[in-house]
Amino acid sequence: MKKKIITIFLVMLIFGVFYFIYPKYYKKEKVEEISIIKPEDISPNSNIIKDINYTSEDAKGNKYIINAVRGEIDYSDTNIIYLTDVEAIIKLNNSNNIKITSDFGKYNIDNFDTIFSENVISNYLDNKITGEYLDFSLKRNSMIVSRNVVYTNLENVLKADVVEMNLKTKDTKIFMYKNNEKVNIKNKY
Repeated sequence: MKKKIITIFLVMLIFGVFYFIYPKYYKKEKVEEISIIKPEDISPNSNIIKDINYTSEDAKGNKYIINAVRGEIDYSDTNIIYLTDVEAIIKLNNSNNIKITSDFGKYNIDNFDTIFSENVISNYLDNKITGEYLDFSLKRNSMIVSRNVVYTNLENVLKADVVEMNLKTKDTKIFMYKNNEKVNIKNKY
């Protein structure tokens, strides 16, 4: 309930900035460590904003930082923001950072779950995973990459339909949708 009130306040604030402040001037407000800069356009059904930075931390101390060039909040579900040109850094406790980039994203400000789509690139240590779709959830402790997946490390290149990683244990499943198809693995050497 508190987050919905904060979200309604955020929307009212954007209206106020748009109508009462000069277009080239911007005002930063901090709401749950969310920084939103320069309202661009407001329509009856959506709200478009530029230069978005969300910083979230869960109860376990894991940090999630997501930046986007542009975002759109749909009034029908104010917990969801649609992002363009997305970059995320996941800082897990007792682990190295994971960096994710994509053309588009769908971010839930309530539970931090994010769906990245189109030209998705995920980097973790010396591992790089590319694909067209990535479903990230701190609540489920999972990251699932699918559609045209290529997993590359120092020694191998793997092609598969899905790579699923448990963020807590780092256990990874790599598989194909159809039982008669096989994961393609090539050694670099």
